[in-house]
Amino acid sequence: MDGFGPKVFAWFKGLERDNTREYFTSTRDFYEDSVRDALEDLLHEIAGDDVKVFRQHRDLRFTKDKSPYKTRTYGIAGRLYVALSAEGMYAGTGYYRMEREQLERYRDAVDEELTEAVAGAERAGLEIRGEQLKTAPRGYPRDHPQIDLLRRKQLIIGAALPAGRGISGERALAHARHVWDAAEPIVAWLDARVGRVSAGDA
Repeated sequence: MDGFGPKVFAWFKGLERDNTREYFTSTRDFYEDSVRDALEDLLHEIAGDDVKVFRQHRDLRFTKDKSPYKTRTYGIAGRLYVALSAEGMYAGTGYYRMEREQLERYRDAVDEELTEAVAGAERAGLEIRGEQLKTAPRGYPRDHPQIDLLRRKQLIIGAALPAGRGISGERALAHARHVWDAAEPIVAWLDARVGRVSAGDA
């Protein structure tokens, strides 16, 4: 795949400035060829046929913000999430949403192994994201040695690649694979101790 040249990230900046049907329609061919199809090519390189690129149109039914288009284009390659935006490319994985029973299993299982896996991912340049409680969950002391992990309601691990003067296909692929390799011990821990209940978990 050819990667994402400077015009790709300029297109996203244009969409942020002018999030209208007129802008999107007038640049649709560029979006389809250089953004959507290029991202899909990257995802196929990562995961073969196990890929999906999500629609650019926003669901406006339950929001006051009526901007018609997302300002990022994203998809999944197996368990890896990849997104493009004006800032560059982001790749991440983990458990995006945990149901109540998953959270209970997660908090019961948090241990030194997970702490070490998270530390290893951070040393590899990844960051931990996701919604978290402001204080300790009920039943856990605030001074618990793993309180930062116990407060989490989501566990997302990933890293951003700045747009710069564009991102070559080789660099984008290397970044995505690096994120997956560095995050894999955390994902393996989550799968073994928490378990997925739906496709929305990761």
